[in-house]
Amino acid sequence: MAVSLRDRVVIVTGASAGIGQESARAFAREGARVALAARRADRLEALANQINENGGEALAVPTDVSDPARVEALVARTLKRWGRLDILVNNAGFGHVCRFEELTEDEIHRLVEVNLLGTLYGIQAALPIMRRQKSGHLITVSSIVGKRGTPRNAVYVATKFAQVGLTESLRVELAGSGIQASVICPVGTDTEFVEAMIVKNPAFRRHVRYGPIQSAAHVAELIVRCAKHPRPEVYPYLPARLLVVMNALAPRLVDRLLARFSPKLSVD
Repeated sequence: MAVSLRDRVVIVTGASAGIGQESARAFAREGARVALAARRADRLEALANQINENGGEALAVPTDVSDPARVEALVARTLKRWGRLDILVNNAGFGHVCRFEELTEDEIHRLVEVNLLGTLYGIQAALPIMRRQKSGHLITVSSIVGKRGTPRNAVYVATKFAQVGLTESLRVELAGSGIQASVICPVGTDTEFVEAMIVKNPAFRRHVRYGPIQSAAHVAELIVRCAKHPRPEVYPYLPARLLVVMNALAPRLVDRLLARFSPKLSVD
């Protein structure tokens, strides 16, 4: 039976653009109350105003997910406003395209802080509330590269694998608690994600979008569907499941395919 989202309280991180923004709109259309989190306060306010003017309920909370105190404050403000927390969508993140050795120590730290620690901080802040409620849903937006690594984004891939492993562990740990844990594994999406990437060579940027590209609205629709019909894993691009199966059975074959079809970005 589908879970009704009317009057449910949802936090969406990375809500100022892309998948996060579209997810916030989609949850609001279902009647959910949405707390919007991201660093760009002006965009959050504009989105909150749009949702509220359309009859929904939204709260803008500027947040850097890499700061645990700010994440705790996000959850506290959500509780103060609505008194509960039903769904946490961990969506904030960014990537890179370059050879592994070209990343600086600071860049590596920032990728891990936002993509992985930001997810951990959100769950740490939300989980005690959900345990008290004996209900809740942790939804983490990972990537298909969290199931199979691709070249020239090794640290990003590592953070996405970590999100998948974290969700798998929590899913078993939380069994019987009334709390669900799901992971979303999109392929490339038509968002500002590429513009926000660490790109060492400007010539690389035109090669970043390759393979299937989906709309943020499509991914958001499936995130909301997962909230209504909880599932362990969601693949917005169904053929991506084949890649996961192929990699389990023949990883060297997948290595060769990726080497052959990935854009040649070397500047040597």
